Order: sequence, then C-alpha cells, then structure tokens
Amino acid sequence: MKKEMTRQQYLDLYYYMRLNRAVEDTMTKLFRQNKIVGGLYSSEGQEGISVGTAYALEKKDWMAPMIRNIGALLVKGVPPRDIFTQHMAKYTSPTRGKDGTSHFGDLENLHIVSPISMLGDLIPVMTGVAMAGRYLGQKIVAMTWIGDGGSSTGVFHEGLNFAASQKAPFVLILENNQWAYSTPVKRQVPVKDLADRAKSYGIASYIVDGNDVVAVYTTAKEAVDRARAGEGPILIEAKSMRMRGHAQHDPAEYVPKEMFEYWKARDPIVLYEKFLTGEKLLDAKSKKEIDERIDTLLTKERDFAENSPLPPAEFANEGVYCTGDECHKIAAKWERSKTEVTPPKSSIAAVWSVEGFGEGKGSAGKNAPIHFGDTTPASPELGENESKLAPKSPAKTVVKKVAGANGKSKASAAAKNGASRKDAAHTGASHAGASRVAKKPAPAATGKRR
Repeated sequence: MKKEMTRQQYLDLYYYMRLNRAVEDTMTKLFRQNKIVGGLYSSEGQEGISVGTAYALEKKDWMAPMIRNIGALLVKGVPPRDIFTQHMAKYTSPTRGKDGTSHFGDLENLHIVSPISMLGDLIPVMTGVAMAGRYLGQKIVAMTWIGDGGSSTGVFHEGLNFAASQKAPFVLILENNQWAYSTPVKRQVPVKDLADRAKSYGIASYIVDGNDVVAVYTTAKEAVDRARAGEGPILIEAKSMRMRGHAQHDPAEYVPKEMFEYWKARDPIVLYEKFLTGEKLLDAKSKKEIDERIDTLLTKERDFAENSPLPPAEFANEGVYCTGDECHKIAAKWERSKTEVTPPKSSIAAVWSVEGFGEGKGSAGKNAPIHFGDTTPASPELGENESKLAPKSPAKTVVKKVAGANGKSKASAAAKNGASRKDAAHTGASHAGASRVAKKPAPAATGKRR
C-alpha cells in the first residue's frame, strides 16, 4: 500500500532532480573546455528514475549505480565535488586521479559499490551483498540498475536467477530508455515489457512511468519494503527515454526527431514542477530558494574541482592493488549472535530440501520419492513394484535381413543350403544370452536417484 508523502519528501525529490541535471550541465561545460579526461554519459530525461529509486533506500542499505545514475549518488550523499574531480582525474577525487569516469564507491560510510563496466555483473555482486547482509543480521536491501541493452547479457539472467533461488533482499531497476547505444529495444528484445522476464525466475515485478518521479519512488519503496520483509528479489522496469546520445561523442542522429519531440514534452522535471505548483507544494519563493541553493553549491564545488591538483607522477604505482589493512580494513559487521548461524546451536537442519521437488512419477506409475543428503528414502511395496516392473514376455530378437546379390536374403539362403549352421548356432547362443538377461526379474525400486 502506498503511503502518503510529506511536503519535505516531495521537495526533496524536486531538489535532487534539479541538482542531478545541474551537475550534468556543469560537466558538459567542463567537457567542452577539455577539462574532463574520460567519457561523459548523460542521464537527461531519466533523473526521475535514479532519484526516485535511491530515495526509497535507507541509510544502511547498499547500492551500485551505473553510468547514468548520478542522481542516485547525490541522494545517497556523494558531494558534487567528488563527481567533478572524479571525471577530471584530480588528486582530490575518490580514486585520487586513477579513473576519469564514474568508477568509484564508498564501502565504509555510504555503502556504495563501484560500477562495473561489464554490463550485468553488478547483479550477482549485489545479490551477494544482499545475502551477506541477511547472514549478518543487518536487515539490509541491495539495489542496482541495468539498461535495456544490458538486460540481454547472460549474466543478467544468471544473476537474477541466482537472486531468485536464494530469495535475496535485492531490487533491480531496469531502465528501459529505448536505446542500447544505437539499437532500438524492439530490435533486440521480442517482448513489449521487459518486466515480463521476471516471470522466468518466479519473482515479482513492476512497470512504472520513469518520468513520474512520485510513481517511481512509491513503487521502489514498496519493492524495497517487500524485499526487506523476506519476499525475495523484485524487478522494476522504468520506461523512459535517453535524451542524449550514448555519450558526449555521440550525436544520436539515428534517433527519429519525432521521438525526441514526443519525450521532450514529457520532461520529468517540468512535469513534476507543474504537479508541485498545482498541489501548492511549491511556490515562487521556494523555487527561488532551491535555485540559489543549487547555484551556490555548484559554484563552490566546481571551483574546488578546477583548483585541485592532478596526481603527482610518483603516485602512479601506488594504490593499484589492495595491500590489506593499510589499504582499508574489511571485517564483517555482525548485528546478531554468531551462534544463530553456527553449528551445533544453529536452528537450521543440515539437510537440503526443495519445496515442490519432493517426488515424481516413477516407472511403476506411482510417485517415486526423491531425497537429498542424509534424508531417509521411502520404501515402496516390493511385490507390487516387482510385478509391474518385470517384463511380461521375453525380449524379442530382431534379425535384420540384408539382400544378397541374387535378390534373395542371405538368411533364407543360409537356411536352404545349410551352409552356415555354425554361424547360426553361434548367433543363437548370443540371442539366448540376451533373452536370459531380459527375463531376469528387475530389482525392487528403492527410491534412490542415481
């Protein structure tokens, strides 16, 4: 059930979407000034997805953003200066200048896992994070994002199936922005709704208008709550449009102009601003305060980034590999007693049982029990099974007749001339042996699967 939002929550969503776009506009200017050394990927038109989904998470939850999820980083608490310096490869960046794009995270404080360039790989990684949190008693939810193109990778399906089978507290946001680089969705996927793929794994899914930030937030909040309650992973397909090319170097000339015009009229920030004004949640004074707040913040953060130094040459060989505790400590944070998951006090029996996979039709026509590990197999009635499994008549031997040169079969020729009595006797002995094997009563079914 959707809960009512407070006025502050409505305004928070507006602020973060505006900040998301302003940060990217600033980086576009920096890119054109040749101050950004790596690639730059725009999320224009998709701000509602990143902001709305990340806003549904709690502080203790974990997330792994992709290249178009700058809004999610801002919501989680990443300052704009980290995003600027990261793309400018400055020494003050989270990776200290060793990466020129968005590959950075914060495992200790913000619980952000760095993006992985191999699309889809974050799904099994975040499934593992979700499972680890559950094991440690942290009651967290893990979230990551994937594009429509990335949903066609093998690891997308393998990872989601793994999450489903483990019932991990995991939420996957599938951003359907109509284009996988220059390939339209309809040319790569033979289904209308990508959310239908969740049916293959037996998990729940939602479809939401990605340009309606309130709908995105309330849907994501419901999914996060369900995952935290133990209902397993959930997939959300958010339909939107990528309003720029794949990256700054791509003019997106392959996109029909009519398509751009249609989605431009559905700009998520413009639509939301009209909603807030109509509901009297945003007035001219509040809007001006937000504008000034964003301008002041970005001016300060941009100046910091531009005035930051590049990494010194001697730093090139440092920080390449994690060297242990001097790099950063990695230790499990238990929030429940270890005895709950440690034998012999563990309440979980060391037997693997699969619900709905306990029996199947056997050769006797009845249900044959299937067991795992040290569970005791059932013992069916021997007499009944013996009578049903034993053959009713001896097995027949079929001799294939091969035509001879004169049109008559070799078998009939041998019978008339009596020239092959020794061979016939030898063949008969072999057939008799085969018949005896077939006549031997079959052993009683034990229920064991071999």
